[in-house]
Amino acid sequence: MAGTTPKAQEGAKKARIEIIPLIDVIFFLLATFVLFTLSLQRITSVPVTLPVASPPGPPNPNDNTVYLQVSDDGNYYWKQGGQGTPELITTSEIAPRLADYKRSENNPRVLVRGDTRAKFGAAVNALDEVRKSGIDQVSVETVSSPTGR
Repeated sequence: MAGTTPKAQEGAKKARIEIIPLIDVIFFLLATFVLFTLSLQRITSVPVTLPVASPPGPPNPNDNTVYLQVSDDGNYYWKQGGQGTPELITTSEIAPRLADYKRSENNPRVLVRGDTRAKFGAAVNALDEVRKSGIDQVSVETVSSPTGR
């Protein structure tokens, strides 16, 4: 056998394990397992009764809340109480008016409003002035209103 021919060497090829198809099968099994376990989890929720908004009633004549409205131009409108028309004020007038309001009122409340195109920076400036004045009861109106109303 010392003189083996090249044909005899060709028939004695080594066996190889192809790993690429094995990886494909393992990923397929993994994906199937993940999807199957996710479908077994039952998602439940807690029933919640949400509050329903009621339409606003007539303005309270004893209401001394300050309504500070911010417009899209960066102007501010001051209105005290539930009635009357708001007056146009400048940024520098906000702090002294809030200080006077806090001194004259036992329970000072401020509602910051914005018109339909008010800038966020002007509203933050108004909230910052209210915070500096020391008034704790501050609300932000979530419904936009026409300018100066």
